[in-house]
Amino acid sequence: MTLHKDYVISFDMTDEEKLALIDETIENYKKYVNPSILEFRKSGDSKSVEWRGEGVYMYDPLGHQFIDCLGGYGVFNLGFCHPKVVEAMKLQLDQEGIHSQELLNPFMARLARKLAEIAPGDLQYSFFNNSGAEAVEAALKYATMKTGKNDFICMHKGYHGKTMGALSATFRMKYRHNFRLLEGFTPVDFGSVDAVAKEITDSTAAVILEPLQGEGGIIPSPDGYLAGLRQLCDDKGVLLIFDEVQSGLGRTGKNFACEHWGVAPDIMSLAKSLGGGMMPMGATMATPHVWEAVIENPAIHSNTFGGNPLACQAALAALEVLVEEKGAEKAVKMGEYFLKGLNQLKADFPDQIAEVRGLGLMIGVEYATEELGNKVGKKLFEEYVLVAHTMNNPRVVRIEPSYLITEDVIDEVISRFRKVMS
Repeated sequence: MTLHKDYVISFDMTDEEKLALIDETIENYKKYVNPSILEFRKSGDSKSVEWRGEGVYMYDPLGHQFIDCLGGYGVFNLGFCHPKVVEAMKLQLDQEGIHSQELLNPFMARLARKLAEIAPGDLQYSFFNNSGAEAVEAALKYATMKTGKNDFICMHKGYHGKTMGALSATFRMKYRHNFRLLEGFTPVDFGSVDAVAKEITDSTAAVILEPLQGEGGIIPSPDGYLAGLRQLCDDKGVLLIFDEVQSGLGRTGKNFACEHWGVAPDIMSLAKSLGGGMMPMGATMATPHVWEAVIENPAIHSNTFGGNPLACQAALAALEVLVEEKGAEKAVKMGEYFLKGLNQLKADFPDQIAEVRGLGLMIGVEYATEELGNKVGKKLFEEYVLVAHTMNNPRVVRIEPSYLITEDVIDEVISRFRKVMS
């Protein structure tokens, strides 16, 4: 069979053909994707194009090697193209990609069991979707189904996605102001149990938050905060939802960030690295108590592609790799080493770096101004280090590499950071 040249890009190209591909990509962005993306992304200035990922490195067609400290906003916990995930997907592709919708799906059932085995608290049941925003949408609906209530308490600087329900719980005006969002979402200050207590009413279904705020600027929960929320929700008959889309599956040095504080939610949203860095994959987990409402009407929330065999095989392989390679433990060790180097930079450049903070390999470097944070990110790109600012706090540059990163590579990143700061 001969494949058509329009949808197959050969990886065996001459330099001239690679340059032509780069020019073609830029032209296609201008005419058919969105021309402003070329200005928004640092790669637009340098004409860098995705080509090949391996471990903690991304390569463009011309062979430039980038150290990935962005991690796809939390997607690449296992790095690029982990061999075990790739192998599982290749085997599955020979068998089936998307499920029939009518026969029982053994891959999805097995993945649900595996998640229940490692999830905190009483979380047992899973519904599978394709992204973090979808996982949050399901969480909000399940909370309403269980409680019969429609109001939610969320957090200032919280980020849960940009679909209408998830965006209603996301608080940055830049993303909200054009839309008529869902009513009944009340934002409060992150870290204050009293602030939540003041806003709970008879119509409150749930409190939703990230145990470690990602797009808010990499902000961990204060000690006692999650335990206080758990007690408050239990006392008031309100559900507690944790969004672990970015912070879950080993990223912070625990399988789930909430485990740092020993607190489990009633509902939890997962995505990003769940697909092993190879497939879009999300999940919404809940306790048997919450799932009672779903059992009564299993078709009330559904989707076509969620839990497809290919994505499930990638996720099953990813969970196996996370356990076998002790990913969470590596994130602790490498995170401590990274924080040490970044804090030395803070000591050397106190007028520019305001704070360094994080857990495991979910780290934020906060700069004195938004302009400085953006400039550092751009200059690091020119030094072949991938980073990005957090969406709800652009003064913060996020550091989220794979746990495969080594001390030698971290030393090189710190060296390039120092060059940029100088």
